[in-house]
Amino acid sequence: MSTDPALTRAQIRARLAAGRPVRRAHGDQATAERLAAQAPIPLAPEKYASAGMPTTIRTPVETRIPAAVLVPLIEHSGGFTILFTQRTAGLKAHGGQISFPGGRVEPDDADAVAAALRESREEVGLASGEVEVLGRLDPYVTVTGYEVIPIVGAVRPPLRVKADPVEVAEIFEVPLSFFLDPVNHQRHSRVADGVTRAYYAMPYGDRYIWGATAGMLLNLYDVLVGGD
Repeated sequence: MSTDPALTRAQIRARLAAGRPVRRAHGDQATAERLAAQAPIPLAPEKYASAGMPTTIRTPVETRIPAAVLVPLIEHSGGFTILFTQRTAGLKAHGGQISFPGGRVEPDDADAVAAALRESREEVGLASGEVEVLGRLDPYVTVTGYEVIPIVGAVRPPLRVKADPVEVAEIFEVPLSFFLDPVNHQRHSRVADGVTRAYYAMPYGDRYIWGATAGMLLNLYDVLVGGD
């Protein structure tokens, strides 16, 4: 499996801590025009949203549902891979899609980190003690009203994972280097309910990684490599 040996845990932790993504106001006409033209747009959490157009993700802060996912970086001898789940087709929400392990922040969770680790344990059997939390990415606000905190964690093989058959059809890995190459970043648009919606996709072989997951990966790329 091809991986990227260039980055270390310490480098990833430092870049996450630096908080390179710029959190700035988003929604002016110039930004909308750049989105429509498929040109680079300013960094902001909304940049990565699958809805794309700024006016479609204005869920009030007070009504957003807190959630968290784990972005598991698997530290192989040749470099890092990222672990993903393929959701079971029968799920009501996002059935069959590729995602990170995660879900809602429950009342018993101390914070987003605790929620991401709990969900990872429940969905893929990844023990919390095997994960070294390196940092977090920008909040990702979905069109369905969830505010998702992506927690980045490193794990050393061998992996002891087991899919929850109710939620997870398959667990697989993709080299981190694939996502750090901008040639693999795609942006598409479609019209739904009369609204033009832009979304990101990063297909890998027969794996179609898109939407929220691709948006978070783009955020990871901007932090680790440096987007404009």
